[in-house]
Amino acid sequence: MGKDEECCSTQLIDGDGSFNVTGIDQFIKEVKLAECGLSYAVVSIMGPQSSGKSTLLNNLFHTNFREMDAFKGRSQTTKGIWMAKCSGIEPCTLVMDLEGTDGRERGEDDTAFEKQSALFALAVSDIVLINMWCHDIGREQAANKPLLKTVFQVMMRLFSPRKTTLMFVIRDKTRTPLENLEPVLREDIQKIWDSVPKPEAHKETPLSEFFNVEVVALNSYEEKEELFREQVANLRQRFFHSIAPGGLAGDRRGVVPASGFSFSAQQIWQVIKENKDLDLPAHKVMVATVRCEEIAHEKYTAFVESESWHKLEEEAKAGPVSGFGKKLNSLLYTSLSEYDSEATFFDEGVRSSKKRHLEEKLFQLAQPAHQTVLGHLRSGTLEKFKEAFEKALNGGEKFSVASRNCTESYMARFDEGYEDAVVELANWDSSKFRDKLRRDIDAHVASVQAAKLSELTSSYQAKLTDALSGPVEALFDGANDETWLSIRNLLKCETESAVSGMSKALSGFDLDEHTKDKMLMSLQDYARGVVEAKAKEEAGRVVIRMKESHDSDSMPRIWTGKEDIRFITRTARTECMKLLAVMAAIRLEDGADNIEKILFSALLDTSNSAATKTTMADPLASSTWEKVPPARTLITPVQCKALWRQFTTETEYTEANKRSNNWLPPPWAIVALLVLGFNEFMTVLRNPFYLAVIFVGYLVAKALWVQLDVSGQFRYGVLPGLIALSTRLIPTIMDLIRKLSEQGQMPPTPTHNHPRMSAAAASKKFENRSTVSLTDSSDPDKEE
Repeated sequence: MGKDEECCSTQLIDGDGSFNVTGIDQFIKEVKLAECGLSYAVVSIMGPQSSGKSTLLNNLFHTNFREMDAFKGRSQTTKGIWMAKCSGIEPCTLVMDLEGTDGRERGEDDTAFEKQSALFALAVSDIVLINMWCHDIGREQAANKPLLKTVFQVMMRLFSPRKTTLMFVIRDKTRTPLENLEPVLREDIQKIWDSVPKPEAHKETPLSEFFNVEVVALNSYEEKEELFREQVANLRQRFFHSIAPGGLAGDRRGVVPASGFSFSAQQIWQVIKENKDLDLPAHKVMVATVRCEEIAHEKYTAFVESESWHKLEEEAKAGPVSGFGKKLNSLLYTSLSEYDSEATFFDEGVRSSKKRHLEEKLFQLAQPAHQTVLGHLRSGTLEKFKEAFEKALNGGEKFSVASRNCTESYMARFDEGYEDAVVELANWDSSKFRDKLRRDIDAHVASVQAAKLSELTSSYQAKLTDALSGPVEALFDGANDETWLSIRNLLKCETESAVSGMSKALSGFDLDEHTKDKMLMSLQDYARGVVEAKAKEEAGRVVIRMKESHDSDSMPRIWTGKEDIRFITRTARTECMKLLAVMAAIRLEDGADNIEKILFSALLDTSNSAATKTTMADPLASSTWEKVPPARTLITPVQCKALWRQFTTETEYTEANKRSNNWLPPPWAIVALLVLGFNEFMTVLRNPFYLAVIFVGYLVAKALWVQLDVSGQFRYGVLPGLIALSTRLIPTIMDLIRKLSEQGQMPPTPTHNHPRMSAAAASKKFENRSTVSLTDSSDPDKEE
């Protein structure tokens, strides 16, 4: 590539038809063609070989094309197609010097390359200079005739060709005035146009539809050089502002933007080389597509690699970013504006389509960062809402008021942050983040409300349990005809109190009446359930309570043998029967039943029982009570009969023992023991060791008696007492041995601090410890 101070040039296509891609790209960079947009023009020249084309261009446009040396003879100087930038002409003007026609160097191949180069010049040029000799005008076999035919023929291969200005430059003008030469030349041009075969669509199309024809004449460069230079200088002025309206190429159409010129020229030459018809509109779209894609890719890459985007992306990952929407919008706007600026002169449809693709790619790249920012905003707002909501509740604010105020406040804060993160260009619908926040807030409020209501319910349930369980159990301890009435009054009083308190507490929650009524009803049901559960528990222990009632009525007294045991027993059993009748059914509703009457007649009234057996069926041979629903039944008639039989069996031993007031044997037995045991008694007195052994044995026996609660075990009968003692004897002995072992391992205490205890005192202390141990170990068995 050659270059001087004012002009640079490069070979565009070499003599073999190869397109110089590297050269044209470098040339475009040096002349800064890409910055011109549509404000540039392309001029080309064609004509016979050695007709002075390069000389004309160098003088006309101040280029530096190689010229023929006249002293070396006529020969081919320009090979292929060269391109240079005109110096000093606005707008930017590129000029192409085509290889001359009819050259002997190419021979028969001249026609093919001539047509290819002509078609290329017409496809890319706004103005085509046709260099011709003055003496060829009007001649049938002139050298310019084949050239014009070539131009017109290749024009037919362009679909919707661009309008080109053909400037015929008449060289070596004679004395014949231009006014006389121009009509003859135009006539020759019209004849050639008419003779060229045309497609059906253009058979009637005039020459002016495709070409603007201009004619200029120049004197001989060799004979009248000064005049020639003057005429060229005048002609040069016509190329200033040539693309403006009224200029040489003022009505041109189908111009390729300057940034796509290199690619466009390369593709046009490739199509021409393949001998295909050149569809310029389609080619224009193709060039626009390629260039717009390149521009879009450049802008996308620049956006991805920009430091501003990387910084903003990292900040978005770290947490909320103040002014995120404006920052991202500015970056996107800059990239899209740069695209519009560089692609503004390409086909509008293609440009808009590629811009949309660029927008989609940029938005797809940037949207995750935007969503991350909104995610941080949502999670941060939710956490702050939780803190403020908890603080408001702890401060004593009503639940409904606190939830409403906090929700409105923090949704408004989210909206402010959301507006700050909005990207105007993207117009993303991010309402799902707001909806998600609202759902999370509602879910948290519902969760806290459920916890608070559960806590409130549990609190009142615990109060009801404390208020009902103990009193109900106490009422069952002294069961009588008024027991269930007292329980009903207690249940009503405590339930009303709890319902009133809970209703007042629920007023602070945003609950509908149905839910509130349901919770209060549930609390009432719970209170009733506490009473019923306690009643069932006591019903399961009815035999034990009957025994306790029986023993308390009959045992704690000094029996002299003169008491009416039968009367006392009947009275005690009557009280136990009333207890059984009270425990047989739940009576939380007003209404009478005949359970007590049935039990008395069937179990206590022996005369009626005998008559009943002969006249009718057993009233207790049933699983339900009359006038009592099964749900309210605690003990069925059949169970009552079985429990009463168990009770009477287990209390017979106690009643038998009521006839005696002590455990001493009869007097005669005492006398017999003294007489028969006199020798043994004297032996013990003579030998103190025996006395010590007997004393230790007494202590052990006494401890076992207390530990085993022998008298208490035989209270319910001989057989149950023997069974109970057999199961507890070995464990009790082992426990006594263990305690004695522990006492022996204890360090001795100083004798001066504690006076020595007498044997009787030691025995008393051991008995007391044994009694405590008995209490600890025998309680579970008593409950059984």
